Amino acid sequence: MNRLSTALSLLLVFGLLGTSAQEPAKAKAKRPPNPAMDPIKDVAGMPRVLLIGDSISIGYTLPVRKLLEGKANVHRIPTNGGPTKNGVTNIAKWLGTSKWDVIHFNWGIHDLKYMPDGKRQVEPADYEANLRSLVATLKKTGAKLIWATTTPIPDGDLNPPRKFGQVKEYNEIAAKVMAENGVAIDDLNAHITPKLATLQNPKDVHYSAEGSEYLAQQVAAEITKALGK
Repeated sequence: MNRLSTALSLLLVFGLLGTSAQEPAKAKAKRPPNPAMDPIKDVAGMPRVLLIGDSISIGYTLPVRKLLEGKANVHRIPTNGGPTKNGVTNIAKWLGTSKWDVIHFNWGIHDLKYMPDGKRQVEPADYEANLRSLVATLKKTGAKLIWATTTPIPDGDLNPPRKFGQVKEYNEIAAKVMAENGVAIDDLNAHITPKLATLQNPKDVHYSAEGSEYLAQQVAAEITKALGK
């Protein structure tokens, strides 16, 4: 083989290697941003509403905006709210300095999750302490507050595999904190429970598009009630 042939062969080999190396990078390309996270521009003269919560709330953000179109400027925190300890760290940033008329909020599923050390991400006593801190901060805004109960977690194996504590235990802790602080309750757990078989994704804590729409109807109704007071 002459030098030219050898050079061409090497170029071909390295070219193929380069192509194969690029393919995984393309496969790992980031998903397009979720439109629920897009900041909105306020319509002057309408009340301002803030949604705080995890991926369940991300699912109902857009349908709530649609249901309250022309009635309220519906914002949400620009991320997954995660566990209460994440809320305690970020709440001041999420609230900003603008006035809020209604804040609809939840933390729970991430707190309940068992971690590799065998403990829940936020154990019950810390969950209660974090909620008390968060509610105290939220009350300072002067907004009408609405607590959303944590929605059900299916029994059995989940996909992806995860283990959780009892939703009931954490909802009872939250109910006590909200009652002591005069915070209204949006019982999303009771609202969705009769329809879990048809609206919750199989082996998952999340909901179908229809399930998120169904939750949104309840959220929008409670916000409308608060705005009317």
